[in-house]
Amino acid sequence: MSPHARYVPGRDLGARGDAGEYSTPGYRLVKIWVWAPPTPRVLHIRTTRTARAEQAQDAAMAAALEAICFPPEHAASPTTIAERMATYADHFWLIEDEGGMLLALVNGPCTDERDLSDEMYEAPAMHDPDGAWQMLLGVATAPAAQGQGLATRLLRTVIETTRAHGRQGLVLTCLDDLVPFYARLGFVDEGLSASHHGGVPWHQMRLTLA
Repeated sequence: MSPHARYVPGRDLGARGDAGEYSTPGYRLVKIWVWAPPTPRVLHIRTTRTARAEQAQDAAMAAALEAICFPPEHAASPTTIAERMATYADHFWLIEDEGGMLLALVNGPCTDERDLSDEMYEAPAMHDPDGAWQMLLGVATAPAAQGQGLATRLLRTVIETTRAHGRQGLVLTCLDDLVPFYARLGFVDEGLSASHHGGVPWHQMRLTLA
C-alpha cells in the first residue's frame, strides 16, 4: 500500500501542528493508506535454448527443479535432462520470471507409440520429430510458485503447440491425486499404465486432438 495525505476538518493547528506547519485554521493533516494492486509479474514461456552454454544453463536449472519437486526415484537425473534437451530442445518447455528464474517445466518426446513406456524416460533417442503422439515425461512447478496456475498455463501452451503440428494428441502418466487436475485440461484416464517408473503404479492419461 502507498500513503496519501489529505486534509479533513479538525482541530485548529494554527501555524504549527502534529503533522507539520500550516496556516489554514480548522484543518488537520492525516495520513491514510490507499491499497494499490501489485504490479503483475512478467512471465516468459519458451523452449530450451540450443547454444551449448545456454542449454547447459537451462539443463542445470531444470535438473535442480526436478530434484526439488520429485523423490530421487522419480526425478530425471542431470545427465538425462541434458540428453533430453540436446535431443528434443523444441519439446522441452520452460516458464520463467523476468529475472530468468525457472518456475515450471514440461517435457517429453514425440513417437508413433500410443502408450508411454519406462524406456522413454531414459532413452531420449526414441524421440521421432514426426511422431503422432506427444509424450509428457515431466511436469514440475517450483514449490514457491505452486497454486498460481503456472502448470496449467504451460500445459495449455504445449497442447496448442501439439495441435498446431497436427499430432494426434498427448499422453502422460500421473499418480492418483493428479487425475482430476489433468482431467480438467481434457485428458482422459485410461487406467493403470504399463509403466512402473520409480516402482509405483501410474495412471495413463490421453488427450486426443485428431
